[in-house]
Amino acid sequence: QEQLVESGGGSVQAGGSLRLSCASSRWRYILGWFRQFPGNEREGVAAISDLGDTNYADAVKGRFTISRDNAKTTVYLQMNSLKPEDTAMYFCAAGASTTSLTSSDYNSWGQGTQVTVSS
Repeated sequence: QEQLVESGGGSVQAGGSLRLSCASSRWRYILGWFRQFPGNEREGVAAISDLGDTNYADAVKGRFTISRDNAKTTVYLQMNSLKPEDTAMYFCAAGASTTSLTSSDYNSWGQGTQVTVSS
């Protein structure tokens, strides 16, 4: 059974940085990051293909960077210039066939890691 395990969440002040990691138990062509605000559906943050193609939500462009390790089973999300509105539970996802930011395109999810940004 595939596992996606996130780590790296925490609390930071506005303007600070955090780096999230997600280790997959097997290779996946597409790996993505989503976030969920209380009472809301998950929204796409960024996605990356095995070839390095990336896709970002407008809200994080220029601040967040998604990357993969050489083994292609770990995906990272470097988050800079964090804002209070970035506060959410962040989830790693796999299973899409494109660098989609639509949650229904993914069929495997991690347990999530909390990111809290204070003003």
